[in-house]
Order: sequence, then structure tokens, then C-alpha cells
Amino acid sequence: MNVKEKYTIREINQKEAMEIILEKHYLHRARPSSYSFGLFEGEELIGVILYSVPASPSLCMGICGKEERNNVMELARLWIKDDSLPNAESFLIANTMKKVKEDIIVSYSEPQHKHRGVVYQATNFIYCGLSAKRTDPKIKGMENKHPRGFEKNTKALKEEFGDENVKTVRRSRKHRYVYFNCSKGKRKYLISKLKYEVFPYPKTNYIPTYNQKTPGQAEKPKVVNPLQCDVCKFISKDKEQFEWHLNRRYHLEQVDR
Repeated sequence: MNVKEKYTIREINQKEAMEIILEKHYLHRARPSSYSFGLFEGEELIGVILYSVPASPSLCMGICGKEERNNVMELARLWIKDDSLPNAESFLIANTMKKVKEDIIVSYSEPQHKHRGVVYQATNFIYCGLSAKRTDPKIKGMENKHPRGFEKNTKALKEEFGDENVKTVRRSRKHRYVYFNCSKGKRKYLISKLKYEVFPYPKTNYIPTYNQKTPGQAEKPKVVNPLQCDVCKFISKDKEQFEWHLNRRYHLEQVDR
């Protein structure tokens, strides 16, 4: 029996979806959802998928520009019962994205949990490399609380809880995937606006270091400013000022060191 014969997909209420995610999903952390769907085998709920508005406004603007910021949805949570058919996840994703009205869908997979986004590759998402390098505040005794729950910046948290009880930690970087949920013509238009670089799919499980570049990412050549002094890094506004700088005593002292 194939997935189409064995499973059905139905919209479910947010409360039911969040309860399942909190209990079953490996993060045990729910997200408010704009769309919630369940995968059913008969009347048994064996899978849940949540689509949510991205928590970061900069992410919404960063994919295809400010004008598309309200056209972005995040595939935020996905859980499938372990003994389901192998392609149940891709079946659930492919058939629920059709019910999402937004044209841009973004999702992440977490290498630290041995995920590289195979299911997104199977459903033709575009791979856009690793997420940005960021740090998060951690408060002593509340290390498991998500940073968004604090609603304050690190400086304000240190003032409230004490400098010795708050530290910043590097956030684990994730694989980032984007899908254009629209007609071929609009897809071509949105791809032309895509601000992320597109890379080949990652084929091995690895945990990227904080400063690691996406595999296949070329080194960007360093731009040399002809009006910047290579000794003391002074930047001149024009050639005349640059020549004046070269004869300054401060510059000559730096050269003589």
C-alpha cells in the first residue's frame, strides 16, 4: 500500500497540534502556527506539520527583499510517527504547502541533531547555506529557556539578573532551505529577487563550527582601497589628502617602528 492509499491529510486545530509537538517533537517546544495539518492513518493521528510566521522580521525581509516580507511562511515543526512509510514526511510537506497562501516558505534543519534536510531535498527546496552567526543570552538556572522568551537584550538582562549570572553563547548554525510556493512564472520572478546564495545540497551529516563557511562557498576576494594607508590604516577622501598623510610625522613614526 502506498502513501496515497494509506494516509490522509486534514487540517487540525492549533491547540491539538501544539500538544502533539510538545510531547513528540525532539525539541519539545511548540510554535504558534498559522496553518496546522495532521497526517492520519484511518482515524489515528500519526504526523503533524506547523507553518508559522517567522519570528524574525529581518528574516522575512532578507529572503527576497522588504516588499516580500509579508509573503513568507516558515515550516516550523514537523513530526511523523517512527513506523510510518519512508516517504510519509515528503508526502505531508508536498500536500500541505499547496494549502499555504504565502509564496515563500523557509525551513531549517539542525546539524547538531544529525539533520541535514533530506526531506527538504526530496521536496525540491532550494538550499541557501548555513544560517547567520548569532549569539544568545543564557541566564543561570534558566539555561533551557528560549532567548525569545526573555524579551530583553543582553545588557538589560545583566542589569536585572546580575552580570555574573548572564552569559552569551554562540547559537548553533542550521541548514537553511527555501521553497517558492507559486506558479512557474512567479517562481522565476522570486528567484531573481532571492538575496541568499544557492548551494548544492549537503550530502553528509556534519556539525558546522561557528565560523565555518557553507561547503562550496568561495572565498570573497579582499577589496583593496587605494586611498587607505597599509601602515596605519588611515583612509583618505582623495589623492591629495593621501599624499599629505604620507608625509605626516605620525605616519613616518609608524614606518620607522
